[in-house]
Amino acid sequence: MAFSQSIRKGQIPVNCGLCETGRPIKWKCLDCDLLLCNHCKEKVHLRVKTAKDHRIIDLKDIGLHKEELDFANIPCQDHAGQNNCLYCKTCDSLICPTCVAKVHKKHDLTEIQEGYNIKIDKLKNGQRKIQSKRKEIVSYKKQLNQLLSSENYKYNQVNQAIQKHEQSVKVAVERYFKKLRVELDQNLETVSNTIKSDLNAISDLLNQAEEKDNEVQELIHITYASKFFSDANKARQKTNDIDMPNTRSSYETIPNFVPGEITQSNIGVLEYDENLSNEPHINLAINKQYQTELEVVDFVCSSIDQSFWISSGPLGLVQKVKSDGTNLKVLSSYNIQVYGMAVTQSNNLLLCTEGSRLQEISCNTGRLTDSVYDVSPFLPTAVHVTSDNKVLVAGVNSDYPEQGRRVVILMDQNGDHDRVFEHDQYKQPIFTYPCRLTCTNRNIHVVDRESDDRYRVVVLGQGGDIINIYTGDTEINKDEPFRPEGIMTTPRDNVIVSDPGTNTLHILNNDGFLMTYYKTSDINIMLPMSLVFTQTGKLYIGCSTPGDSTEDAKIYEVTISGC
Repeated sequence: MAFSQSIRKGQIPVNCGLCETGRPIKWKCLDCDLLLCNHCKEKVHLRVKTAKDHRIIDLKDIGLHKEELDFANIPCQDHAGQNNCLYCKTCDSLICPTCVAKVHKKHDLTEIQEGYNIKIDKLKNGQRKIQSKRKEIVSYKKQLNQLLSSENYKYNQVNQAIQKHEQSVKVAVERYFKKLRVELDQNLETVSNTIKSDLNAISDLLNQAEEKDNEVQELIHITYASKFFSDANKARQKTNDIDMPNTRSSYETIPNFVPGEITQSNIGVLEYDENLSNEPHINLAINKQYQTELEVVDFVCSSIDQSFWISSGPLGLVQKVKSDGTNLKVLSSYNIQVYGMAVTQSNNLLLCTEGSRLQEISCNTGRLTDSVYDVSPFLPTAVHVTSDNKVLVAGVNSDYPEQGRRVVILMDQNGDHDRVFEHDQYKQPIFTYPCRLTCTNRNIHVVDRESDDRYRVVVLGQGGDIINIYTGDTEINKDEPFRPEGIMTTPRDNVIVSDPGTNTLHILNNDGFLMTYYKTSDINIMLPMSLVFTQTGKLYIGCSTPGDSTEDAKIYEVTISGC
């Protein structure tokens, strides 16, 4: 069987008081004070002669059971000295013989014991409604608390983004003002040098003029006529030698500062998402169903040419198929064990196989070759291609596959390791056995198997810190443990997790909190395993088969809304 039911481990069972075997206990004898299984109640206890009148009740009614009531001595409220003897269904009241004669002759009458039982049944029905409503209220409260936690986390993220942008804006503004001051200083130096150059020329001319003025002054004070006329002719020639310097007619000036306008375009704005809803309405409608040749569809991937890849995982078969009406046409087939697969933006198929290097099937040639993505010394257990065409690979230590290191590695298109997620903020290992991956715009969601009956979805932020851990829902998984097999990001950036043991799709928000769920069994889709969205928004669900089934697994094309 491709999908095996897990064994629940509970508290130490209480055995039947007579046979002391492991048969389920269903009854309690109030007189013997014994817990009984069905077998001993019918085959053993009733054979005891003194036990035929014993009071045996269902275990569910233990808390509701009371000692036998005395119905023979209930005084009539309308007729003194009379005891009630019957119950009137018509009037919903106890009545005495006088009441019957005067008012209730043609009414629907019965014994008081039956009337008591009728009221007990009504009370139990009312109690069940109260308990059901209480469960709804508890679930509603849980959803609101999850919404509050999610919004608190989102607030911290947005606040950090604002602070980071504020700091970057401050740095940019300081850098720009520094640039303005340097530019202003350079302008001042240019203008100053130009004016100072002309000032120096003027200063030299003034010195010359002062020297000649002094010479003329000396001539004026000569007292010898012959000397005066001789020197005066020379002085006249010198005074004609002084010309105005060739200075600039205008000069560059220091620029003014014009303050710029601070707008939301260079600061940023708060942009609102769709309003939160604590009860999102999810709807699924089956468009087509296809019969495969696989016992289980462990993986399904969509290609841009409207074909898709399916795989039975470790059972060892990979097929490229295309829909042909209601049938699947097999385009190519490969006998290879697969532990994860994903389609790149170039439409090639990446495969996690037995080796440390991912395998790749070319969309053009169909050849299976080694890819550039090597996770040595780990064995890959899951792969996911991000929206920016990076490759996220989960891996376990190849030397100690059951107890060694567990990692999730982010690689670029060249196969270089950008980031390794292995330890939390407290330096403790994050994963036990990471086996499925997906990414939202902000976070990484990892399906982590802690044991055969214990799975969880670990949500990592961009920095690698654990944001949330989802371990299933107490109501959904009350009878069957949470064992997710497929995980996929929706077009609205939420996450769908398939839970075949409960025939449920868990719808998580970006931060890994349960928003709502959908029972695929309601539309007759059983054991949902793998998930993929096509480019047209259709959801494909690959399924498993029950252990007693002789048919191969099916794939369903569905339209999903509300997530």
